[in-house]
Amino acid sequence: MMKKQKTMKVLSFFIAIILLSTSAFAQKYNPLDAESTVQFVIKNFGIKVDGQLKGIKGSISFDPSELNNSNFNVSVNANTINTDNTARDKHLKKADYFNVAQFPLISFVSSKITKGNAAGLYKVAGNLTIKGTTKPIEFDFTASPTNKGYQFKGLFTINRRDFKVGGSSLPLSDNLTVQLDIIANKN
Repeated sequence: MMKKQKTMKVLSFFIAIILLSTSAFAQKYNPLDAESTVQFVIKNFGIKVDGQLKGIKGSISFDPSELNNSNFNVSVNANTINTDNTARDKHLKKADYFNVAQFPLISFVSSKITKGNAAGLYKVAGNLTIKGTTKPIEFDFTASPTNKGYQFKGLFTINRRDFKVGGSSLPLSDNLTVQLDIIANKN
């Protein structure tokens, strides 16, 4: 009987440790594609061209008090590119731009999240992969609580040539701005 009580105490101790350790991890969230937007703006022949990407999926772990355990691992479907011009969209899916047949996803995996200098403001660093090329980026974002999770908003600029998008096109600006508005609900 004494051995059984000792075993139960040890088992209870391990269960308590597991429960306490899981509460120290950031909450897990799923990005909602239908409610989220990934938009971009680039100049072509000096005129701003905007578009968006859909098909966001992945996982987000986030807790403002546990940023060391927080991370983003998300992607969008490159084949969903939409600039409200069917001919241009078809061209952007070809090999010299996004090559969606070979590289269907554009992905971002964070490596570090830190607090910003205002309430609700954070900085994320990580790796962005477009067309098989991965480059480090960092940008500021906000995290606003919602009924079921968070709304994350951010903005960053990249050089398309760093990702081998658009070749040596001279009329196309090198830099494009990406604006994120991601709704994520708790798992």
